[in-house]
Amino acid sequence: MDELLSVGEVSRRTGVAASALHYYESIGLIQSQRTSGNQRRYPRHMIRRISLISVAKHLGIPLADVDDALRDVPMNRPPTEDDWRRASTRWKAQLEARRAELERLENALVGCIGCGCLSMKACSLVNPHDALAATGPGPHRLLGDAAAGEATRR
Repeated sequence: MDELLSVGEVSRRTGVAASALHYYESIGLIQSQRTSGNQRRYPRHMIRRISLISVAKHLGIPLADVDDALRDVPMNRPPTEDDWRRASTRWKAQLEARRAELERLENALVGCIGCGCLSMKACSLVNPHDALAATGPGPHRLLGDAAAGEATRR
């Protein structure tokens, strides 16, 4: 158990509360081993994974997206450079899509917030007679139909 770290040590090294570590483990984002006394011990290589989860959380990235990005990074052994390269390539594509979505939203909101008038003639968000209600919940004009549907599934 030389390379295994206690919950307290991992918490201290990563800045992540022990309760959050337990939660991440319960949803399959990280993995620990148990001692004969049933105490959790984390492999040292789990620190990098936990740090990435922390950064993603700080940036507002949903844990489901983090799970998807890290799904092929092994937890039962230290990941290789190739393991990380595959994960980072997949995650980069997700982040680029998120960035494009945020830029599109920013551009739509700048005009709306900038003028403040919500003009019935000029506003691209107008929904006369609630015509978009038939397409389901969500801000369809801001996110687009596919993105609005995705927002309701989150």
